[in-house]
Amino acid sequence: MTEGPPAEPRFVLGVDSGGSGLRVALARVTSSGPPEPCGSVASGEPVPTGSAGIDAGRLIARLLPAARELLAKADGTRVAAACVGAAGMVTLGGRLRAELPGALADGLGARRTALAADVVTGYVGALGEHPGAVVAAGTGLIALGLDGRGWRRADGWGHLLGDCGGGSWIGRVGLEAALRAHDGRAGGSAALLAAAEALFGPAPGLPGLVYPRSDRPAWLASFAPEVARCAATEPADPVAAAILREAAREIAITTAAVCPPGPSAQVALTGGLPRLGEPLLRPLREELAARLPGATIVPAAGDPLEGALSLAAQVARGSLGLPTEPGLLSVHDASEGGGPAGAR
Repeated sequence: MTEGPPAEPRFVLGVDSGGSGLRVALARVTSSGPPEPCGSVASGEPVPTGSAGIDAGRLIARLLPAARELLAKADGTRVAAACVGAAGMVTLGGRLRAELPGALADGLGARRTALAADVVTGYVGALGEHPGAVVAAGTGLIALGLDGRGWRRADGWGHLLGDCGGGSWIGRVGLEAALRAHDGRAGGSAALLAAAEALFGPAPGLPGLVYPRSDRPAWLASFAPEVARCAATEPADPVAAAILREAAREIAITTAAVCPPGPSAQVALTGGLPRLGEPLLRPLREELAARLPGATIVPAAGDPLEGALSLAAQVARGSLGLPTEPGLLSVHDASEGGGPAGAR
């Protein structure tokens, strides 16, 4: 009996889009077990956001060539399923939900596409399906909790209305303290003023640099490491240290709002903000211990891109066990015109 050619391996695509840029990864998926990574590409340029929300056209224009490049290197031609995790999906993802499933089906052959808030992919990467809370702390800040009934979300309202304690929040408050010092107002920091002028130029030019920018949150967040540096350098700048203590308090308040009660709950911090180091992490540990005495703080098992690949693998197998909720996590089937898939 002559055997036919071996079946083409099934591939899944994971995408992580946020204030720090765009990452795309490809993996092989089998009937069980974790997806097997095949490669990834990254860009430090964030996908822009406009009056209509996240720019779906720009995301698609960057995503499809990157995915085809990864497929070609893996000797593949299409993906079985994809998961796109994006910052702002809840409030600004309308165009993504309308355009991405069809684009991925037409361009990559993806029959099913999961669209998720980046905090959902962060949760899955960090804790899998374990009850608890994950804080996605980077340019912005959002917390997501999972219990037996569903998701619980707090903050993630953007740099003008929320994201309290996140990178853009820390950077903005740090620059405010710098301008207070420039003006001679109380609450200013000469150390932060010197850091701001070394990074951005004379203080009077700051409004002209920040207000017209479409990437304003990321620009503000670029000053957060300077706040941490001023708080860590001896003698520590008291204003910078106080900013990070307040950021830690805000993060803990947001975490406590979503974390389910009970000793089995786990808490993980994801995103780039932990890289600010002990000036933020020390007060954050203290605040979390005070507000969530029963929870266990654990390191994240993986990152949001790994979470996106895990979700894509579950969707490809038809085994997604996590609750779906509009804006947070939805699955779209190409055979149904890109709409939400059945009971999902």
